Amino acid sequence: MLRSYLILNLADMNDLPLMERWLLKDHARETISQLDPILERYTSYRALPAPKGSERFCPYNWRMTEHWWREHPWVGGVMDHGTALGEVWPPGYTKVVGQPDGEARSAGWAGSPGGPNPPVMIFVQSRRADDFLGKGLTLDDGTNIRWITAHKYPDGVPIDEGEDWFLNIHAKEVADQPGLKRFFSYKRVEEPRLGPFVRVSELWYDNASAWRKAVVESPVEYTKPGWATCDTYPFLQPAVDFVCQFLLEAPTDDFKNYLRPYITTA
Repeated sequence: MLRSYLILNLADMNDLPLMERWLLKDHARETISQLDPILERYTSYRALPAPKGSERFCPYNWRMTEHWWREHPWVGGVMDHGTALGEVWPPGYTKVVGQPDGEARSAGWAGSPGGPNPPVMIFVQSRRADDFLGKGLTLDDGTNIRWITAHKYPDGVPIDEGEDWFLNIHAKEVADQPGLKRFFSYKRVEEPRLGPFVRVSELWYDNASAWRKAVVESPVEYTKPGWATCDTYPFLQPAVDFVCQFLLEAPTDDFKNYLRPYITTA
């Protein structure tokens, strides 16, 4: 079974009402109608407000949608959503989500400093590749916010070289952050894949203040790799090689189990 993280940003938060209506009224229902036979789980999380001080990390502001696949959804190298007569897409969808022009389903990558910040989609195995800290936490161990990070290595850096730094140096230092409760990571599966990102990691803290203390106010001493494109942690250029998002523990929507009617109030 495969798992995918789809991390989404809106170029303009004025489009939030439009995009929420589209997702909840049309898109989730259409996705299930077409992919239900191969889709084990389908949940989505609304992003938390980014903590003060996180701006330099390029926090994505809309949603993370998570799919668990019984089999991969790729046919001929592209995602195939099935054979529905048609799909509903909101006006200007690609511009709204910071995506290059073209096929609306494609989450191609063209991130750049200052935007746009296109969707990031990464396919991983269902089980964590690396578990660095906090395995065994329970609901009695306090609340958690999840800092979801996705990264790739700069152009020209061999993946093996980047992975050696991340696993043998960087992750060990990150695990020393004060107040970090949980830290684990998934590695991209080679096929199928979409975009250049090679890892998605989760770091958990009590709350936004705990994140700020651990990352901004009282950072640990990190080892900068020789190929770094940024002088400070995480040594990867935000919006180009590194993006992130802040989430709560429980999904906002569990579409496979609780796809509710789209109800408005007057």
